[in-house]
Amino acid sequence: MAQVGTTTVGGAGSALGRSARARAVSLIQRAGALVALALVCGFAAYRYPQFMTGANLTNVLRQNSMLGLVALGMTFVILTGGIDLSVGSLLAVAGVAAAHFAGRGLPVALLAGVVLAGVLGFVNGVVIARARIQPFIVTLAMMIAARGLALVVTNEQTIRVDRAAQGFTDLGRSEIGLGPVGLPVPVLILVVAYAVGWLVLNHTRFGRHVYSIGDNGEAARLMGLNVRRVTVGVYTLSGLLAGLAGVMLASRLGAGQPVAGQGWELDAIAAVVVGGTLLTGGKGSAAFTLVGVLLLGVIFNIFNLEGSVTPWWQQVLRGVILLAVVVVQSRLGRGK
Repeated sequence: MAQVGTTTVGGAGSALGRSARARAVSLIQRAGALVALALVCGFAAYRYPQFMTGANLTNVLRQNSMLGLVALGMTFVILTGGIDLSVGSLLAVAGVAAAHFAGRGLPVALLAGVVLAGVLGFVNGVVIARARIQPFIVTLAMMIAARGLALVVTNEQTIRVDRAAQGFTDLGRSEIGLGPVGLPVPVLILVVAYAVGWLVLNHTRFGRHVYSIGDNGEAARLMGLNVRRVTVGVYTLSGLLAGLAGVMLASRLGAGQPVAGQGWELDAIAAVVVGGTLLTGGKGSAAFTLVGVLLLGVIFNIFNLEGSVTPWWQQVLRGVILLAVVVVQSRLGRGK
């Protein structure tokens, strides 16, 4: 009897240990980026006096607001177990369209850019859902085609925004006064977008279906979920957000550039992964994607403040950071 009791106690202790380890791994996956952001900000504030100035912090937020929108759309896609390599090209197409229609007013330019990118995202989703082709292949093809479309339509030239289109340029350049340093309008749009994204993922049926499909697509289908509709929805949403980012970028630059957004798909994926969303889908959070965007933004702001890190070495370090995070995620997943 004593031996049986010992075995039972030992088994219970082992189970408790596994449970504690699983909880610790889950906590690291959820909050690791937030802790890293706090540590990096603390280091930057100690080493660079200008880091904590209102002008620098506002600049970091403004510069990363458009990437943040692209990363939010990418979060929905990756949560379903997919990937979207076309967002950088869709951003360029939207920027070119918005710049072309800027003279007709902000609503027309905004609608033209966002809707066009959304339609191309919709095409991605339909092909993936209906033809059952791997998202990597479909979105890679769209990345090439959309970039080519932007270059052909513009004859490889930048589309300048009409100087009279003040309302359009204000979208990317104006600020809302909040004390001595104003809040840039792109940052306000980013905050609203992430608030809505968080609500959708955590408090709507669509959000629950996104997580279910990423966790186990076949099981979700057997449960009666409309996997095709959700798939089309997330890629359309990714296109719409990339389009909004493209319009904001064109507004800020005062021009639509057909080469804009090159490499942004990789930056968005990096931000999503750094924020703790699993590339296999099913686990992640919009809120922590925003933390990932800010973490990468602060790191590259530190590189700029240091002044001795060339843009090429920044690219190398960006790749190293992404690889390190993926390796850590993989190990944590196996441990869990």
